[in-house]
Amino acid sequence: MIFEKIKTIPTSEELLDKAFSRSVRTMAGKTIDGPTSRCEANEAMLLTAANILSDNLGSINKMFPSFDQIPPFYYDLTDILIGVDDLKKALNNVKWASEKIHTMSREYIGKIRGNKTPDVPRKEAFGRMSSIIESISKDLLLLGEARNVLRKLPDVREEPTIIVAGYPNVGKSSFVKAVTNATPEVASYPFTTKGILIGHMEKDNIRYQIIDTPGLLDRPMSERNEIELQAITALRRLDAIVLILIDPSESCGYDIDAQLKLAHEIQEQFAIPSIIAANKSDRDEFKKPGEIEFIISTVTGEGIDALVEKLISMLPKPEPKFDEMPPILDGF
Repeated sequence: MIFEKIKTIPTSEELLDKAFSRSVRTMAGKTIDGPTSRCEANEAMLLTAANILSDNLGSINKMFPSFDQIPPFYYDLTDILIGVDDLKKALNNVKWASEKIHTMSREYIGKIRGNKTPDVPRKEAFGRMSSIIESISKDLLLLGEARNVLRKLPDVREEPTIIVAGYPNVGKSSFVKAVTNATPEVASYPFTTKGILIGHMEKDNIRYQIIDTPGLLDRPMSERNEIELQAITALRRLDAIVLILIDPSESCGYDIDAQLKLAHEIQEQFAIPSIIAANKSDRDEFKKPGEIEFIISTVTGEGIDALVEKLISMLPKPEPKFDEMPPILDGF
């Protein structure tokens, strides 16, 4: 996932403590026996602190991906959760600070060399570096918070996608596991306290992504917050359709009327192709709703293959990808 490589972002206090502590140790390792060695020791102190600050700030900038080049899905989520403009501004400020400290330290090296009191310009340089770092303290905090949020985003790929919706305990996760024949990835999703399940299946050399999104599509619209609504907008960036599962046996704890109401709300509110399927046909209390075409059981496997075929037929066909060069025709 594109945000995995972002390491912990230090605070301004942590950066300054690291830089100045190292510079003091550098001075302690020097033998000072005259004006020249004193200048060299102060120069080493300055360069050590400046390089640590400049390099660390430069590394922060490189860890974050270019937000002009990331997939639209992740761009939208980042904008919802953090604000892309705010992130860009913070990264630009950090880049400026890195370059400013690098340039300024070289200027102060010239002031230190040959100076009878080299500690004076070195202390002045330390003061200016501290001011620069303190000026971006809020930017570092924002980047640190962004890092903690973005690293928790699920690894959702730009592939044909089936989003599984419905009330809790209707069999959404069981469906994901049944059609992917693998233990789905469990990923923390910042819009809810729950996680999401992501599974993949392959059909005719095309990989499909199956996403169970608890907390996004499993409760009435009146209880949904603005962030959740925006999250579904972000999901539209994928080539996605929605499978709405209901449980006519009502063993999920919700009556069928409430489940159907939610299904119809989803279809009315979101411009994403969708289909409703009834799960738990293996249960004695199961009663088929008249309007539902697809009946399945994630326990026995009944109807799952037919449902998957229907879902795939509703998805846009991706462009074919060629792993090998096409053969060269005679005469060309």
